[in-house]
Amino acid sequence: MQLNDAQKDAVRKWIAEGCGLTEIQKRLNDEFKLSVTFLDLRFLVLDLGLTIKEQAKNTNAGLDLVKTAPGRVAAEADDMESEALGPDSAGSVAVTLDRIVKPGSVVSGTVRFSDGVSASWMLDQLGRLALDAGKPNYRPSQEDIQAFQVELRNLLQSRGI
Repeated sequence: MQLNDAQKDAVRKWIAEGCGLTEIQKRLNDEFKLSVTFLDLRFLVLDLGLTIKEQAKNTNAGLDLVKTAPGRVAAEADDMESEALGPDSAGSVAVTLDRIVKPGSVVSGTVRFSDGVSASWMLDQLGRLALDAGKPNYRPSQEDIQAFQVELRNLLQSRGI
């Protein structure tokens, strides 16, 4: 799939407006008569170096399930998509699973450590765990690592993984 500069600029603008991939897919079809697969659009967004903004889904009817007590997992049973962890999760370790698994991994997700630093994690086919906080030389405390491992094991067991 090849887009011209005007089409790429439109995609950048739509992402800046907070549109999701489905909305961008629809707009490309409506405005430029381009039929783009979801996967091709996802690759385009990655190639352009853009980041899709996660939109909060309000399906809890007043219940805030993202708030977690220390030692609890911050993932809903029906929705395994990563969610931004709120400031209420500081002081505990909270783990989520990605709905779309990162390439090269069996399972992936995010973790927020007790110091408030978030990191992405992935588990590969050989059972190796990778952790990327995006901060150079960041090392979580030993207690946070142990809590993360326990939470991750509990989360994966609860999902049958």
